[in-house]
Amino acid sequence: MWDARNDRDLTLAAMRNSPIPGAHGHVRPLTLHGDPLLHTPCAEVTEFGPELARLVEDLFATMYAAQGVGLAANQIGEPLRVFVYDCPDDEDVRHLGHMVNPRLVEADGVVIRGPEGCLSLPGLEAATERYDHAVVEGFTMTGEPVTVHGTGFFARCLQHEYDHLQGRIYADHLKGWRHRRLMRQVSKASWRE
Repeated sequence: MWDARNDRDLTLAAMRNSPIPGAHGHVRPLTLHGDPLLHTPCAEVTEFGPELARLVEDLFATMYAAQGVGLAANQIGEPLRVFVYDCPDDEDVRHLGHMVNPRLVEADGVVIRGPEGCLSLPGLEAATERYDHAVVEGFTMTGEPVTVHGTGFFARCLQHEYDHLQGRIYADHLKGWRHRRLMRQVSKASWRE
């Protein structure tokens, strides 16, 4: 038998002893749909140092301010292969981290059409097809290799953020009436003015 109060105390103690991502970052303006940067493949990161650490902090700060679950560097005007995430999977398990120079090494399983939005198209969403399993390999901001496995909604998030670094947005996956409807909504969006 376990004592929920003890588990909670341990969790709170662990949280107090670890830094909060983005706490030292600056909220930056978001790059919005229509900016060519969103359709330009991002460059590899070649230097792992304080500037990269600041970028990761700014990405977290901006993502949290915009109430997102993921954010790529080109969405704040930096055309580098970096993204951050704080995203649940379908079992409500929280996944928190960042990826530098990621490679999508697996996207497989069942293809699911589900609602997908983007901080670069604020307030809009469309049913987008994604695989329900994804594996991304890359590095941390200190250059340590990392592999991230995602299922369900988190797999969708990983594929979405990886797409950004390739110069694609979720709207590029849409066809026919779904794409036309989203583009009509974009043309009428208040942030387009």
